[in-house]
Amino acid sequence: MAESMLGLKRSHRCTEVTAANAGGEVTVMGWVQKSRNKGGIIFVDLRDRSGILQIIFEESDCGAESFAKAEKLRSEFVIAVTGTVENRAGSANENLATGSIEVRAKDLRVLSESETPPFPIEENSKTKEELRLKYRYLDLRRPDIQKNIMVRSQVAILTRAFLAEEGFLEIETPTLIKSTPEGARDYLVPSRVHPGSFYALPQSPQLFKQLLMCSGYDRYFQLARCYRDEDLRADRQPEFTQIDMELSFVDVEDVLEVNERLLQKLFKEICNFDIQLPIQRMTWREAMDRFGSDKPDLRFGMELKNVSGIVKDTEFAVFKGALEHGGSVRGINAKGQGAMPRKKIDALVEYAKGFGAKGLAYLAINEDGTYKCSFSKFMSEEELHKLADAMEGTAGDLLLFAADKDSVVFDVLGNLRLELARQLDLLKKDEYKFLWVTEFPLLEYSEEHGRFTAVHHPFTMPMDEDWALIDSDPGAIRAKAYDMVLNGTELGGGSVRIHQSDIQSRMFDILGFTREQAQEQFGFLLDAFRFGVPPHAGLAYGLDRIVMLMVGADSIREVMAFPKVKDASCLMSEAPSPVDPQQLVDLRIEISEEVNRQQ
Repeated sequence: MAESMLGLKRSHRCTEVTAANAGGEVTVMGWVQKSRNKGGIIFVDLRDRSGILQIIFEESDCGAESFAKAEKLRSEFVIAVTGTVENRAGSANENLATGSIEVRAKDLRVLSESETPPFPIEENSKTKEELRLKYRYLDLRRPDIQKNIMVRSQVAILTRAFLAEEGFLEIETPTLIKSTPEGARDYLVPSRVHPGSFYALPQSPQLFKQLLMCSGYDRYFQLARCYRDEDLRADRQPEFTQIDMELSFVDVEDVLEVNERLLQKLFKEICNFDIQLPIQRMTWREAMDRFGSDKPDLRFGMELKNVSGIVKDTEFAVFKGALEHGGSVRGINAKGQGAMPRKKIDALVEYAKGFGAKGLAYLAINEDGTYKCSFSKFMSEEELHKLADAMEGTAGDLLLFAADKDSVVFDVLGNLRLELARQLDLLKKDEYKFLWVTEFPLLEYSEEHGRFTAVHHPFTMPMDEDWALIDSDPGAIRAKAYDMVLNGTELGGGSVRIHQSDIQSRMFDILGFTREQAQEQFGFLLDAFRFGVPPHAGLAYGLDRIVMLMVGADSIREVMAFPKVKDASCLMSEAPSPVDPQQLVDLRIEISEEVNRQQ
């Protein structure tokens, strides 16, 4: 039966008890990790969020009543113990922070009993994630998850302190906003007061933080909750937290400089890792050419090589066809993998097809310098030798080639190099390779819409020297945009914003907005821009992604308290769920017959 805490006050968390407390009395509270009855003496591992502390119960010390209660303790019982701290005599546990001490109990209160949990509460759980997420309140008791959540809290606290010191103001922006086009799908919220109208949950605070710059607040930040109705993956959730900021009277260099120092502080405090400043930079064009990705992982090489010039005269139809249609032939060198079995090469080919490849060509260099090649009958020995040289191939290497339009080649080889790195165990979680990727394209042509679309958003400033191309070659214009990349993951990104009305109007023209459409969607921002706008720029990080990489987790679900699963549902609370029919009546919403049949 549960007992009251009346008259008791916790003096220490478990690992706050140290050898310095030896001989003194403490009161500790927490969950029973495990209990071992050795006959006349009971050992209990007590757990709280700080760690584990060993408690000893002997009837001569704690009395018959407390000892009887101790005999009944089971895993996950919540207890309060008062006792004396002792040094362990020759039996220290080096695996515990409190391994050199223990508490000899004088009094025990059972504050709450527990049923047998559906899985053990332990680090590195082997329990299926679906079961753990169904009982997330139990999963959150696991020490490794608790450490992750505490790191997340620490990152938030350090970020707030750093940005406040740098003159940023923390200002909240609305979470019920107007739905705007572009980007991912919005989550919509129906309005009862305005039947047939909807709010959207913010994908980011973009427009509001720009308005704050118009209002003269100079430097803003927010740990902002954001929502995107898009397909999920390991580093993406439907609701997430951004470290969001905007600065006035700045250009690219100012934004990058303050953010480099922020990241330097966070990784030093949390990971004891020294980021060397300035952080390496690479243009988008260089990143694509060298790594086939705008978020390259720099922890390993295996860079792409363009061999189009080497194979331009080949009769190999795959290479020839790609070049005739304006594409390219590029390859990567898997060093030392020349003896890879054909079965594994075939598996790589199938993997590449998942990213649009029609196939992969390969050239293996045997240890004796001879070649094993999938297209050798179309090229002479001399031509193969030139190709191997262009790829910096030596004995024992495996050269893999993709040929298609550039976008497909980049996607195929960019992902293939990552897959090979995973197979070859080249991705070390305790190694941090930071990179700024800059000068993204401002616009990209959409075949689906038959017009240009914004790569980032319609308010991104073009590079000054490129704006003259707006009529002749819009796709060649570079943006004053930048992403922070760590180990192949985009931590965040931002841009300098357009603050001149003529450039903004021209951008809307290119993007297919009429004056009326631009006013309808962004009117409140455009109106604000009529009254004196400072040059401004900003950036936003995914807080969850930063923490995921800091702690070496494989998914952001491991650093969020209550995450969703792949279909954006919550296994614990069973959200989303049907609602009371009266609520739908109040909102003037009717569910279609098709949806009713699906339910």
